[in-house]
Amino acid sequence: MLGGESAFANQFTAEGEPGTVTLSPPTPGDIHHHDLADETLYAVDGAYLASAPDIDIDSGFGGLESMLSGAGLTPLALKGTGNVFIEAFGGLETIEVDHGESHVVDNDHIVAWEGNVEFDARRVGGLKSTLLSGEGIVMDFTGPGTVWYQTRGLDTFTEAIMEAMPGSGDDDGGFEFQL
Repeated sequence: MLGGESAFANQFTAEGEPGTVTLSPPTPGDIHHHDLADETLYAVDGAYLASAPDIDIDSGFGGLESMLSGAGLTPLALKGTGNVFIEAFGGLETIEVDHGESHVVDNDHIVAWEGNVEFDARRVGGLKSTLLSGEGIVMDFTGPGTVWYQTRGLDTFTEAIMEAMPGSGDDDGGFEFQL
């Protein structure tokens, strides 16, 4: 629950003959299958979709610095050997981070990263830029390894939809309603 996921999970077992389970994320976007081989994959809140029953699901700790920066990052640590499925809002892209190389990515777009990639979250800019722009938290990744990010941000998309709704504050002759 610290990683933002439900405390409950369904388990499906085929009996007598092979079966099929169809996965569907709650938002439109890509699903990525990753085959863990006695390793760890970190996934952010909402990115974990499914896994083999032998995968250990635990909360990873984003570090004291990320907690102090306000990021509150507590990723899920998916450990072991077997199939893992992660999901993204929009497309799912990768960054291959070479040994010693670093990449900075907006925290709203991060989905997952391999366990051997070093990571931390930090605030960029001052309080004023964070309050005025809504930006301010980024993730630093140092390789080697792979980082997955989503091409859309759910928070940004939700804000755009709300602004486009009639009665959103623009006096354009539309109607008002309350949710």
